[in-house]
Amino acid sequence: MSAKATAPQAPVVAVVALGGATGASARYGASLLWPTSTFGFPWTTLVVNVIGCAAIGVFLVVISEAWTAHRLVRPFFGTGVLGGFTTFSTYAADFERLVGGGRARSGLAYLGLTVLAALAAVWSAVWLTRRVLAWRQSSGPGSERAGTGEGR
Repeated sequence: MSAKATAPQAPVVAVVALGGATGASARYGASLLWPTSTFGFPWTTLVVNVIGCAAIGVFLVVISEAWTAHRLVRPFFGTGVLGGFTTFSTYAADFERLVGGGRARSGLAYLGLTVLAALAAVWSAVWLTRRVLAWRQSSGPGSERAGTGEGR
């Protein structure tokens, strides 16, 4: 591949790297604020992954249905920040640590709980974001109820 062909991708790679460093730093900060003991249940990883999934649900609805974003916003925030913040590789390592440490039930609970909670978070965030956007549109300027105080 020639340098000319890769040049248009350079800004995308740069914003993904910057976003990834930002997201990974935020995840690391969460692990410092809420450390998990060697034999403890990995609540921090679970919570970070659920928050990240909810954020991606909100973000994708906003940029696909409500806001025309610059072409670098999605790779920066969606792929970079949220990709760096969520940590499904640590999820797998935590599962292996629990099972390998003789805590198979906890490991299986963690395995299932993470998947269910992450899916519920993204679905709920998408649903709620769409409702908020619909409400804002129906109560904004030009709507029948605008300025009347109804529905607010």
